[in-house]
Amino acid sequence: MGFALLGPLLDNVLPRLFAIVFVIVAYFALGRIRQYLRLRHFDGPFSSGVSGLWLSKATISGQAPQYYGEVCEKYGPIARIAPNHLVTSDPGFWARVNAVRSPYRRSPWYYHPARFETGKDNVFTDCDTDSHDARRKKMTAGYSGKDNSTFEATIDVHVKDLVNLVRKYATSTACTKPSTPMDMAEKIPFFTLDVISHVGLGEAFGDLKADEDVKGYLKSTEEGLRISNTAFAMGITWLKDAPIIGPAISPSEKDVTGFGSMMAETRKIVNSRMTKSTENKSDMFASFVRHGVSEDDLFQEVFEQILAGSDTTAAAIRIILLYVMSHARVYAKLQAEIEEAVKMRVAPASPGVISDAEVRQLPYLGAIVREALRVNPPSGSGKSIPSTAVNIHPPVANLFSRVTPDGGDVVIIDEKEYFVPGGTLIGYSAWKMHRNNRAVYGEDAITFRPERWLIDSSDAEAKERLSNMTKTNDLIFGYGRWVCLGRNVAMIEIHKCIFELFRHFDLTLTNPLEPWKAFNVYGLWEIKDMWVDVAVRE
Repeated sequence: MGFALLGPLLDNVLPRLFAIVFVIVAYFALGRIRQYLRLRHFDGPFSSGVSGLWLSKATISGQAPQYYGEVCEKYGPIARIAPNHLVTSDPGFWARVNAVRSPYRRSPWYYHPARFETGKDNVFTDCDTDSHDARRKKMTAGYSGKDNSTFEATIDVHVKDLVNLVRKYATSTACTKPSTPMDMAEKIPFFTLDVISHVGLGEAFGDLKADEDVKGYLKSTEEGLRISNTAFAMGITWLKDAPIIGPAISPSEKDVTGFGSMMAETRKIVNSRMTKSTENKSDMFASFVRHGVSEDDLFQEVFEQILAGSDTTAAAIRIILLYVMSHARVYAKLQAEIEEAVKMRVAPASPGVISDAEVRQLPYLGAIVREALRVNPPSGSGKSIPSTAVNIHPPVANLFSRVTPDGGDVVIIDEKEYFVPGGTLIGYSAWKMHRNNRAVYGEDAITFRPERWLIDSSDAEAKERLSNMTKTNDLIFGYGRWVCLGRNVAMIEIHKCIFELFRHFDLTLTNPLEPWKAFNVYGLWEIKDMWVDVAVRE
């Protein structure tokens, strides 16, 4: 009897079920076809028009910047990397996208996965343009040092601490005793973390003096970024915002490791500072409070400051060290300039630290910093990379996706017109814009050559070329309303650190064929095992 009834039931249900499935599949298929057609005039990898698999592969590989660069190299200055995502390598267009009055806005798809807590933004993740601008206004004075009369002196303290730490590992110039190789990949973040915690919160974490990751922030950052990068590549970051599932998988301040542990420590610092007056304080935290940053926003901004403010600057310093050590000609010229500065008393006698004003006047050091800011390690799945294979990337190299205004935009690049439909995501290729941009940096753009920044001031053509290079190079720090707030701090750290290290020490790569291991996670560089032999300069 039951079977007799089941047959007619299936006859009625199955056609309806198939019809429902067909409608769902057709709906999604038509959506993909529509997406494909609206950007069909942009070339890109074969699968990019119908799926995000290519973009996921690029992200999970740890070589995303190179993937984006090769796409622009092959398909042009605007190329397709996903059904609704483009990437550009054109400096002029990218500057216009980021201009103060640009109608483009940040993409929640890219920025919201970088939130530390669901629904809560910091100056990096805020995609509401008005809200973001209001945040920046409250924080600008703190980052610039205008509210901190001891800003540079505080950085000098930690430059001295770094020199003292390196000295512990050094042998004599004559190398009469065995050397103790030191891992610069580990030590430089100690310096940048101590600086940002001191100028930001009024007290250094003390990594340099302890010669260890005191609060475990560096280890937690590495763990957190790896997890975030994997989730982003798999397209599951939205789960963080889902009820029940979100709280279960998101960082918690009860965690003993990772971002959760960092958040708990940061919360303690913020809560402690909030109970004290800012009247006699001149650090960034006090400046933020005086300019109206609320208590919960303070936590978000401080956490972002600790994470991004140390990691990116540490990457830049390690990049410069590697490139100088890998190029004997550059090394010799830099040390000659440093020696001359010491001889002419431009720099104070040791243990004094050269001033920011004076170090910025050293042309060859300035050229090295400019050149190295467009360079970075080649990515590779955690594998060591031969120094002869070093590629050029900036210290932060990811999409930083924006959203095209609703009415779309007409873009003209190299006299060719492109129409970008409204609601399209567009990011930028740091690898192509800075590494292999022959139109801006010359035919030898892939070569590390600081001399390209030193020109004859009487040569009008050379001056114009330098101006164009400088404008493009500055895009490394962002542009317009989204320019990096921490640029001033970073540049002071970088110039002082490089000058004083090469002033006091001779640095040699322990293993030139395998100078380090590098992996790109969410645009930041995870650098390990940069072993260096150190000798004190007499």
